[in-house]
Amino acid sequence: MTDTLEQLADVDWVAVTGDLDAYGNALTGPILTAAQCRQISGWYDDAARFRTTVDMARHRFGSGQYRYFTHDLPEVVRELREAFYPRLLPVARDWAAKLGAPAPWPDSLAEWLRMCHAAGQSKSAQILLRYGPGDWNALHRDVFGDMLFPLQVVVGLDAPGTDFTGGEFLMVEQRPRAQSRGSATTLPQGHGLVFTTRDRPVASKRGWSNAPMRHGVSTVRSGRRHTLGLVFHDAA
Repeated sequence: MTDTLEQLADVDWVAVTGDLDAYGNALTGPILTAAQCRQISGWYDDAARFRTTVDMARHRFGSGQYRYFTHDLPEVVRELREAFYPRLLPVARDWAAKLGAPAPWPDSLAEWLRMCHAAGQSKSAQILLRYGPGDWNALHRDVFGDMLFPLQVVVGLDAPGTDFTGGEFLMVEQRPRAQSRGSATTLPQGHGLVFTTRDRPVASKRGWSNAPMRHGVSTVRSGRRHTLGLVFHDAA
């Protein structure tokens, strides 16, 4: 087992599940070393690793830039994705059961990705993001088609307060018959944040209700902020 997978095995998954159920997002604790974080963020300037680059201002998504990896993923990115999937699968299935929704996800990530590709979602959705001073990310959902996994992960690659200021991870939950609720999380270097892709179940007087959720990033005030995004469905 690599050091990365050993660190992931040490995560308190009971606590992560509890926070996901309560808030729709959960910090994992450290899963990458500072050296690994620097290596991954350094890949941003190696265009051959990516299939496309998105300028957020051009598309009115905010300000900043991100790049989608090709399917030839670096080993650490592939290992993290494969290791997270089976640990998040029980949460995904539990949420689907509470909402009376289909739970199409097989035990194997490879099989799930084959299903995505058969449905026309065959492009890599793994993301490396870069923000500079004044950059931000509008509230959104990473939904690329009908094939959807309800959880995803972002990993902080720079040290808040040292490499950058601002740039908190934002989530807004649309509550049934009530005002929306927001949260802001400072993402430490090397730590992961598991969060809701689209919506999550919340308890109501009539059982369980569907609470839509969106995520984004607050304005970076200084420095440079990189993050790695792990998505468990591919894009159309």
